[in-house]
Amino acid sequence: MLFLFNLNKFYIFVLSEIQNLIKSEMKKLMLVCMATGLSAFQLTAQNNKKKLDQESIKDMCGCYEVRFNFAETFNNAKDSTYQPSKVKQVGALEWVELVEDKADKIVMQHLLIANDTMIIKHWRQDWLYENTDFYQFHKDKTWKYEKLSNGEVKGQWTQKVYQVDDSPRYEGTATWVHVDGKDYWTNTTDAPLPRREHTIRDDYNVMKRRNIHAITDYGWLHEQDNDKIIRKDGAEDFVLAQEKGYDTYTKVADEKCKAAQDWWKENDKFWKIVRNKWNKVFERNQDIHLKKSVDNKPLFAHLFSMPANSSKKDIEAVIDSFIAEE
Repeated sequence: MLFLFNLNKFYIFVLSEIQNLIKSEMKKLMLVCMATGLSAFQLTAQNNKKKLDQESIKDMCGCYEVRFNFAETFNNAKDSTYQPSKVKQVGALEWVELVEDKADKIVMQHLLIANDTMIIKHWRQDWLYENTDFYQFHKDKTWKYEKLSNGEVKGQWTQKVYQVDDSPRYEGTATWVHVDGKDYWTNTTDAPLPRREHTIRDDYNVMKRRNIHAITDYGWLHEQDNDKIIRKDGAEDFVLAQEKGYDTYTKVADEKCKAAQDWWKENDKFWKIVRNKWNKVFERNQDIHLKKSVDNKPLFAHLFSMPANSSKKDIEAVIDSFIAEE
């Protein structure tokens, strides 16, 4: 009887241990399932968020009646003779061409239409997802290369803005925000003087731009709060003045921009060669310093005067002539 009693106790002990083991493994399995489910949920949410980002970026493509508005708000000039920039308000018709549409890269070319048929190649904007390579404007036609970590740009889009000749201008990274029916992206970064200023002002050499791109019911808005900065080596930046920018892009029928669409079809190959050449320069991951002019002409003047069927060799040679060796 004692033997049977001890045997029963042994069976009870074994069963208890088996039950505990099963409970432990079930908990582990549940945790794995929860973690897997959470990861899948997070991945789905991330993909959905990225899709919204892409849609907002591409919403800036198409034909627009644009109104450019800039006004200097105040200044810190120590010289009483300082003259603020005049208020600038001008309208234009602009076509934004979707040049490249990939999962992690969207390229858009702006084309101004003057007098219904005259096309002026305007600025270009590239949007890169979780980009880590940057060319930050320093001053005096110099851009400093900077490498960020993957963690610093997770979920963010870099907006890279280029001059009319596709040389670098400014760039910054930030997260697209979609909340309360609003879709917008905002970033602050240094840039060269805008075209409206560099031909008439030489009392500052850097513009710190706070850019807001917001999708609206009429199209989109490019809002700016800019610092006009004097930057000298070995000295702190001095904010000479500030200005407000408010550029509205009102969507109109694509047919109104047909002249620009036709122009791009005729000139696309030329500018693709230009973009590819600049990409090779950027892939060096080194600081860039450009010459202001060659043969008394800026880069855009050289490129704009070349035939659309110019050879790759000739186009690249012109760009190379403007890249200053360190």
